[in-house]
Amino acid sequence: MRGPETAPLIVQAKGATPPSDSPGQRSERPGKPGALLSPLALLYYLLALVGLVVLAGACAPLLRDNARPELAATGHLRAALILSNQVLVDKDPTSGQLRGVTVTLAKRLAARLDVPFTAVEYATPAALVDSFDRDEWDVAFLAYDPERALQVAFSPAYMEVDGTYLVPAGSPVQSVDDADRPGVRIGVPARSAPDLFLTRALRAATLVRVPGGAAPALELLSTGGADAYAENAHLLTLYAARLAGSRVLDGRYTVIRHAMATPRARPFAANYVRRFVEDAKQDGTVDAAIRDAGLHHVRVAPPER
Repeated sequence: MRGPETAPLIVQAKGATPPSDSPGQRSERPGKPGALLSPLALLYYLLALVGLVVLAGACAPLLRDNARPELAATGHLRAALILSNQVLVDKDPTSGQLRGVTVTLAKRLAARLDVPFTAVEYATPAALVDSFDRDEWDVAFLAYDPERALQVAFSPAYMEVDGTYLVPAGSPVQSVDDADRPGVRIGVPARSAPDLFLTRALRAATLVRVPGGAAPALELLSTGGADAYAENAHLLTLYAARLAGSRVLDGRYTVIRHAMATPRARPFAANYVRRFVEDAKQDGTVDAAIRDAGLHHVRVAPPER
């Protein structure tokens, strides 16, 4: 198990200034590139590095042991997943098997805690948000939003997704910047990250809220109930393939930052999940999961520590 990274130890000698170089003889000044350490100083340096590595390795099990009662009080890691967003999770309609970035991360976290993983499924973002105070899950996967952060503790983002619009044939909306005009109706999954962002950002257009998922979105656009539909770009490319004449607009109205959340009353859990997310970004776990899921307009979030 990887411990926290350590900064390089810098050894700088103190004392009198050494004599100037004489012809045919070169001396190295302490603290300058290429300076040579005495055998004793080198020994101290190596011992310090070994001590830091040992300390880091000793801290990792302690962090895990403190977090396990808050993340797996039931003996399982209960992970909340939103089924309406295939960027997060995809469920096979025949076998019921779950796969995707969030499933990969949840299983990896459970393995680090040495407990089984249990998926807690929610049909839409709104359904998951409604569960915040019901003790149904230990960690949840959903987009960061300042309103949600008042109720749960978010980790740093593990991936970023571009938010844009899907427009049907004949829509008056021709570009992302063209959408916020009087008379324009923008469909959006209710209480999703796009809904929360656009509620704050739009000045002239009107939001039309529907349940999350493909069926409500496609029905809204195909029946003329909206001039555009707001969601993440990857999901909209899937919708566009099912709606003749529609197209996903280039550009974006925001970047949606997906993170992991824990109940606010579990500080050890929040700290452990924060470290886990940063490790998963650095060691390639998130990038591999994104590629395995075949996601587009999605990337690993930058480090935050």
